[in-house]
This record gives sequence, C-alpha cells and structure tokens, in this order.
Amino acid sequence: MKTSPNLPALVQFFLPIIDALKKLGGSASPSELKDELVVSLEISEDELSERFGNNVFRVDMFINWAKAYLTREGLLDVSDPHVWRLTEDGLRRHLTEQDVKEIFHKIHSGFITKKRIKRRSNKPIITDEEQGAPHGAELIEILKALSPEGFERLCQRLLRSSGFIKVVVKGRSGDGGIDGEGILEINPLVSLKVIFQAKRYKDAVPSSQVRDFRGAMQGRAEKGIFITTGRFTQEAKNEAIREGVPPIELVDGSKLVKLFEQTSLGLKPRTIYEIDNEFFHEYR
Repeated sequence: MKTSPNLPALVQFFLPIIDALKKLGGSASPSELKDELVVSLEISEDELSERFGNNVFRVDMFINWAKAYLTREGLLDVSDPHVWRLTEDGLRRHLTEQDVKEIFHKIHSGFITKKRIKRRSNKPIITDEEQGAPHGAELIEILKALSPEGFERLCQRLLRSSGFIKVVVKGRSGDGGIDGEGILEINPLVSLKVIFQAKRYKDAVPSSQVRDFRGAMQGRAEKGIFITTGRFTQEAKNEAIREGVPPIELVDGSKLVKLFEQTSLGLKPRTIYEIDNEFFHEYR
C-alpha cells in the first residue's frame, strides 16, 4: 500500500479520501470510495484481509477514523450514511501533510478532553464510529458460526424483509451453487426473477466463484445476488459488472450488516444521548 513516510498510520487516509471524492465528483457511496482507495493506494488483497483484535478490518478502521476527523473538521458530510460528500470547504481547501497533522492534533486533543470529562462523571463517551463497529463485527461472527442451511434460511428471511416475494431456498439441489430464488417486484407491471447464493466466507471471494455462479444462473433469471459474510476481490467486483452478461449484485459483510440494520432483523436499536453544552450557556 502506498503510504507517506511523513504521516503516522492513523492519518494516512485523510488526504487520499479527499482526493478520491474529488475524483468521483465530490461524493460517493462508502463502497465506491473504498474501491477507489484500493486502486489509488494500491492496497493488496493481504492488506484488505488484515484485521485488528476486534475482528474489524484494518483498512476499514482507518477509513472510519478518517471519516470521523474529516467530519469534525467540516470537510466531509456523512449525514446521509449512503453517500459521503465533500463540503464546500472540503472541495475548496487544498490540504498539505502539515495541515493533516494539525487537524489530527486539534481534534484528538478534543477527544481526550471529552473523555476526561466523561470519566469524571462516570459516563463513557460513545461515538458513532465506536458504537457501530462492535455490533457489526459481532454480527458477522454470529453469521459465520451458523450452519450452511441456517445461513441460507436467514438470507431467505432477509430478502423477504427487503421486499422480495416467493423466496424459496433450494438447499442441496445440485443446481451448481444456486441456493435459492425469488421475485422482486419493481412495480405492479414489472418484476424480476432473481437467483441468489449465500456463502459464509472468512476472507475474500475470488472472481472464479462469481463466474461459476453466473454460469449456474445463465438462462434461469434476469439477475443474481451473491451474499457472503466476507468480501469480494477487486477482480470479483469487475466480473460482477462485466458487460454482455447478466449482472450480479454483490453483498459483502459490510453491506450485509447494513441490511440487517435497515430491516432490524436480529438487532435491537438503542438511543445514545450526548450532552449539548452550548444549550446551557445562556443559563450560566
């Protein structure tokens, strides 16, 4: 992976994220942004697979940390979690490595101050990034521990909750990797037959698996969905959108967690409150 020798590891992604978003027109989905970073920073498959002790992928953690700092600096807007966009300030400013260091130290000192205040009140601070990662990692570990049949039935439930009808799990039917099928109604007049594969992968799904799945679905459906607890190599992603063949929607572990969040399957939402100190200024 390309890195700057002048910057600590924690801030290596600050400038690349801003540059990538500018290249993508000022905004991008998190997955589009990550794909661009993989190319621009030449991140290898081994580096993408590297994890920290809490099972969070190392690259994802650094991207999320950069998101937190750039957002607090007012350079990045992630109010819509599906689209990250640069603010006017983010588009206008041309940051140097020294700017990045100053942003880090300024905001990091704020984190430390807040933690000290919370520690004195015995109420730990919980940021969106800190609370989001643990439940996602834990959910993926639970999914990987399910039986193959159980995971297929759970994906059936997930697709139903996402708007699919007539979802059937085929099980060990000898259909060459096809685990089930369903119907997606676009509108009252148009519907698509969809075939899906649900596999519990620990690491990266190669392009050969995507090709094999497409071969199995050929002539049987208009679209395919490949669901995995792991992730897909860049070659697999390219294969999924290759021209002249039926498209395949790839659902990796990160997108799978988001689907569980959106459908509230197996997850109990909770509200976290943080003190708004400015509110109390006029009463002092």
